[in-house]
Amino acid sequence: MIIAERKPIKELLEMLAGHDKVLLVGCKGCVTVCNAGGVKEVGVLASALRIARRRQGRPIEIDEMTLDRQCEPEFISWLEEPIREKGYTAIMSAACSVGPQYIAERFDKVAVMPALNTKFIGGTLEHEVWAEFCRACGNCGIHNFGGLCPITRCSKGLLHGPCAGSSGGKCEVRPEVDCIWHLIYTRMKNLGQVEKLKALKPAKDWSSYWSGGVRRVVREDLTL
Repeated sequence: MIIAERKPIKELLEMLAGHDKVLLVGCKGCVTVCNAGGVKEVGVLASALRIARRRQGRPIEIDEMTLDRQCEPEFISWLEEPIREKGYTAIMSAACSVGPQYIAERFDKVAVMPALNTKFIGGTLEHEVWAEFCRACGNCGIHNFGGLCPITRCSKGLLHGPCAGSSGGKCEVRPEVDCIWHLIYTRMKNLGQVEKLKALKPAKDWSSYWSGGVRRVVREDLTL
C-alpha cells in the first residue's frame, strides 16, 4: 500500500494563510490503513488547525469530508455539491499525492493543497511501523532473487550481488537493516537455487520506470 504521513502543523498553517473557509478531505484507502488521512485523522487535524488559528487571532472555518478513495474521479465528483454550496476558497487533501492532483484538475477555481507527504509503497513490519518494499519500477523481476527486491531493499540498489561492506548480514549504510543480498542468498540456498544467482543477467531496462513521462496502465479486457 501507499504509505504517507501528515505534514507538520506549521507547514499546513503556512499553506492556509489567506484562507478562512476550507474543506479538509480525507481518504478511506491506503492513508486510512497507515493512520494518516482517514476519518479519525481528518477530525484530529481539523481540530488542531482550528485551535492553532484561533491562537493566532485568525479563526478559520474547516469542514470535514472523507471520500471512499481520492484516486478515482467518480469519488472526486462528490465534492462538487459542497464546494458549490459552501464557497470554500481552499481544499486540503489528506490523501496520497494523487488525491490533491485529481481535485485540482476538477476544480480550477479553488486552491488545493496536500496535508500529507507521500512516502513510499510498503508494508507493515509491526503495529504503526511500515517499511518500503517496492519502487514501482514497472518490470518486476523478484523471481530471480527468491521473491525479494534488491532494487528497493538494498541501500545501494545493487542488482548483481552484495557490496563488500555488509557484515554479519547487516547493511553497512544502515546497520539496523538486514542486508537484502544476505537474505536473498539464504532464501535461494534454502530453495536449492543458488546456481540461478551465478547466471549472467543483462542490465536492467529502466525504460519502464522513469523514461517516457507519465506511465499508464490500460486494461483493454475491462474497458468498453
